[in-house]
Amino acid sequence: MKSDTLSFAAIRRFWFPVLALVVPLTLIVLVSGQFGGLSVQRTVVEMLISVVIVVGLYIFVGNSGIISFGHATFMAIAAYASAWQTCCEMLKPITMSGLPPFLRDQSIPLLPSAIVSVLLAGAAAFLTGLVIMRLTGLAASISTLAVLFILNVVYSNWDSVTMGTASIVGLPTYVSGWLALGCAIFAIVVAWLYQTSAFGLAIRATREDEVAAAASGISLYWSRLIAFTLSGFVVGLGGVLQAHYLGTVSINSFFLSFTFLALAMLIVGGMGSLAGAVTGVVVITAMVDIFRRLEAGVSIGGTEWALPAGTQELIIAAFMLLILVFRKDGIMAGREITLPGQEKREKGLING
Repeated sequence: MKSDTLSFAAIRRFWFPVLALVVPLTLIVLVSGQFGGLSVQRTVVEMLISVVIVVGLYIFVGNSGIISFGHATFMAIAAYASAWQTCCEMLKPITMSGLPPFLRDQSIPLLPSAIVSVLLAGAAAFLTGLVIMRLTGLAASISTLAVLFILNVVYSNWDSVTMGTASIVGLPTYVSGWLALGCAIFAIVVAWLYQTSAFGLAIRATREDEVAAAASGISLYWSRLIAFTLSGFVVGLGGVLQAHYLGTVSINSFFLSFTFLALAMLIVGGMGSLAGAVTGVVVITAMVDIFRRLEAGVSIGGTEWALPAGTQELIIAAFMLLILVFRKDGIMAGREITLPGQEKREKGLING
């Protein structure tokens, strides 16, 4: 009986940081569905899709300490792959005549197409990582940016397959709040299991001290390649969700502005923890929505007030600067949400 109690306590301590993130997200979906209008529900779905994307980004960036500017590449690959498979059969021969016949002349069911698209994004991350993960530090970061530019140029000019800079329309829109929540929970669980696994511990060791980690027998190359590939899978899932929530795909949606917003979410929350990744998404999404509404105009005392266009970008930039100055490790400061007193007990065991 005592053994069972200890086992339950260990399981509870292990999964509490995940539950501490999942429960509030579930409550947000419940409350917005019951009491929020369409605009609020739309914001919540967008937030949950961002959770998937930023958590996917965290799997590599947070654990390795290497900033990646190229993860929007894998989103775009998955989103376009899903569009090619599910877009209207009447439109594809006209707008995307360069597609192979098995894609051009038929539509593939939603679930298989989503799985194939995510796998394709992960495969692209693996192949890219085979080269980039041989680099370290700033060189690796700049290389990921180069990959983003390469994809943007190729997809922007591949008119017969991607429609160039125009938007692919006619995608089925099946992403609801609950589906987005399920995918966000899946991403959080995957990230948590990875960071607590031997692979996650190995790459976090390389983040703290590359020389010491290498001396301990840890392969910097393979540990980072595994994280980069897994990150590509999860970010690809976010790309599929975004494509089938908006019903359109455009290459301009997966470029610098999106990249910097995702990184801002991660940095504001704290790139050193999973809780920081999720917190950053919630905080930035709330700020963007509030100031977007203020820019659209609000009525106060019968008078219409509106902030100048572009205010939200300035506010987010200023907020990000304040975070970097006064709390450089982000809101969560690299900590997970744990049971009360758990950190003290763990420190006591380590010191003992």
